[in-house]
Amino acid sequence: MNDLFSKTDYSLYSNAMTLLRRPYVKNPVSADADVVVLGVPLDMATSGRPGARMGPDAIRRASVNLAWEGKKFPWDFNVFERANVIDAGDLVFDCGDAEDFTYRLEAATSEILKSGKTMLALGGDHFITLPILRAYAKHHGEMALIHFDAHTDTYANGSAYDHGTMFYHAPNEGLISAKHSVQIGIRTEYEQEDHGFNVINAMQANDLSAEEIVAQIKDIIGDKPVYVTFDIDCLDPAFAPGTGTPVCGGLNSDKVLKILRGLAGVNIVGMDVVEVAPPYDQSDVTALAGATIALELLYAWSVGKTADNE
Repeated sequence: MNDLFSKTDYSLYSNAMTLLRRPYVKNPVSADADVVVLGVPLDMATSGRPGARMGPDAIRRASVNLAWEGKKFPWDFNVFERANVIDAGDLVFDCGDAEDFTYRLEAATSEILKSGKTMLALGGDHFITLPILRAYAKHHGEMALIHFDAHTDTYANGSAYDHGTMFYHAPNEGLISAKHSVQIGIRTEYEQEDHGFNVINAMQANDLSAEEIVAQIKDIIGDKPVYVTFDIDCLDPAFAPGTGTPVCGGLNSDKVLKILRGLAGVNIVGMDVVEVAPPYDQSDVTALAGATIALELLYAWSVGKTADNE
């Protein structure tokens, strides 16, 4: 009878409260961990359909479909034997106060980094990446950005709190180097002449092999510390319908996962998965894609961490 409530449970759907069933730790700063998962339930910066504020919860619930597998195929090791990953739940902020939110997310990220950990953020709309980058730049200096998206998010005509302007502000603030950054999957309008970022658009990405794309990425980022941000609308709506601004002609999930695996060993210092909007999802396929991408990012990060320690 003593194990009725303490038994480790790997059945689907029961107690699906943390990403990949990782331990929930309310105060991640003082915890013994390598990576902190932080949910950021924000969608007040979105320009399209709302709903991404429910993304962190949906990704966590979908992740139970992945938690049973010791070694995520085709990796040959269990990532959680190399990396101590905890889930700190969601950032708490005053609803509707964009300034307060921005301050709180940057401050929370800074505290996690100062404690010697890195962070995997679950959005939320894509604006969350900007305050996160501000915290990371204070810790790591100017970074390279690997950005998966249908949109460049470099538009100058939005507000300070807008999910389409983060990468207009980030280079101007010295957070990232545009010439050492790459955007993959772009298939919407942008000013190509003075864009600054390297772009592998969706048509090119669909024609190239994953290996060719990875080679280009590595050539672009050089030896800079790297932040990886994955907007789920990089995937074609056939693979990720549950997002606020879907665009046809995107990448398929197989190619995206192969590219992420190819980043193993890159000096990844931080990562996020954003724009999962459950109200528009079908059978949780977008949430599952988000959870799978998050897991692949953890694997890629862990290989780089292991190489640094050798």
